[in-house]
Amino acid sequence: MMSHPKIIQGGMGVGVSGWALALAVSLRGELGVVSGTAIETVLARRLQLGDRDGAMRRACKNFPFPKVSERVIAQYFIAGGKPVDKPFTPVPFFSEQPPHSLTELTVLANFAEVFLAKEGHDGVVGINLLEKIQMPTLPSLFGAMLADVDYVLMGAGIPRAIPGILDDLASGRPVKLKLDVEDVEPGREFACSFDPQAFCGGPPPALKRPKFIAIVSSSTLAITLARKSTGRVDGFVVEGSSAGGHNAPPRGPMLLNAKGEPVYGERDPADLAKIKAIGLPFWLAGSFGKSGKLAEALRMGAAGIQVGTPFAFCRESAIDPQWKKRVIAKSRAGQIEVFTDPVASPTGFPFKVVQMEGTVSESSVQARRARICDLGYLRHPYQKSDGSLGYRCPGEPVDSYLRKGRAAADTVGRKCICNGLLATIGLGQIRPGDHEEEALLTAGDDVALIAEFLPAGSETYSADDVINRLLGEPSHE
Repeated sequence: MMSHPKIIQGGMGVGVSGWALALAVSLRGELGVVSGTAIETVLARRLQLGDRDGAMRRACKNFPFPKVSERVIAQYFIAGGKPVDKPFTPVPFFSEQPPHSLTELTVLANFAEVFLAKEGHDGVVGINLLEKIQMPTLPSLFGAMLADVDYVLMGAGIPRAIPGILDDLASGRPVKLKLDVEDVEPGREFACSFDPQAFCGGPPPALKRPKFIAIVSSSTLAITLARKSTGRVDGFVVEGSSAGGHNAPPRGPMLLNAKGEPVYGERDPADLAKIKAIGLPFWLAGSFGKSGKLAEALRMGAAGIQVGTPFAFCRESAIDPQWKKRVIAKSRAGQIEVFTDPVASPTGFPFKVVQMEGTVSESSVQARRARICDLGYLRHPYQKSDGSLGYRCPGEPVDSYLRKGRAAADTVGRKCICNGLLATIGLGQIRPGDHEEEALLTAGDDVALIAEFLPAGSETYSADDVINRLLGEPSHE
């Protein structure tokens, strides 16, 4: 079995695990991971804020197709940054056949994030994508591979097609990804496609095929992916229900506890013996971000652990410092609470929400937000009566959702995950009346313990502090 890092840093949220965090982890010899979710919008908004440290433009200058970079910079970069009371220029919606400008932006954004994470060292870097967000996937993978990404990690679905797509992109072949479409008539298929040669304007460069790690919650899914994927699966992250972000729903009927959270039972933890028998390396995730857990995972036959929440609130993460400060303070005081919300996410998956004043975790904050779906990453494609592809989101205005053939009950309790996560990293949209979108914080259950990573006398901690504690080494501060 080939050598892999023992610690995988989680690919969290929208931009939370950005290039600076992945770089810090990779420099320590572990697997730093950037989040590819909505990264084209992240790049566009960073450029509109003036790219104060110049990192985005530096990465763009290293993109192998300079005309693409020039067009993106010309469209989105604002020297000195946009006025604080002006909204961001939006990025177009993805669709089955997105505009070429959006494809260019997506390839460039993924390249830039991986390039910066790999800049100046020879450590390994991965990118995390969500299977449920399908339409950006092909240009996202190509952009990351142009930057020599080492690992691709994907969960939130059954990514059987991705290994074969990585094989084809590495060889410069055109690729296609079948879309999951609701209400589709028998025999009808919708798909996205991407042609490297058309994008490059000629023969594409030969690219390294990154290792593919599937994020799973059950042995059944792991076995299915190992046997029936279109190409080689290189390992698994086995994620438990205490992990942050989206969780797999419980098996069987959805039962809620007294707080209104999904109840997980004996059937829900993955059968590690069956996963081990597959013969591929696996990492354990969900409440493994504390001292002694790495050694425990190794004793259980794992290659290591994936850790998210402790990294999410370290100095190198992209969460707005005000939120990191407040979460750490609540952790120190033993007052932090995470609610596993069964309906918050438009995906229908349970979603962990940190309960924090001033965020959309508060019903009063959520109630005053006007329902709008202007990013569209979690929209559900469906076949309309005329045979064309439509899009709907349980978080959009209710009247609009009803006109698209769905019930009002689907919209109850839904939050706009897309806008909330962008606001968490300081990239919230400005609404009429100079009102900025409110943040939505997500974390695993172990957020209650993150104060343990603080060095003596400090109110913040670094990615190094997290790694030192996980490895059982003393802090260098």
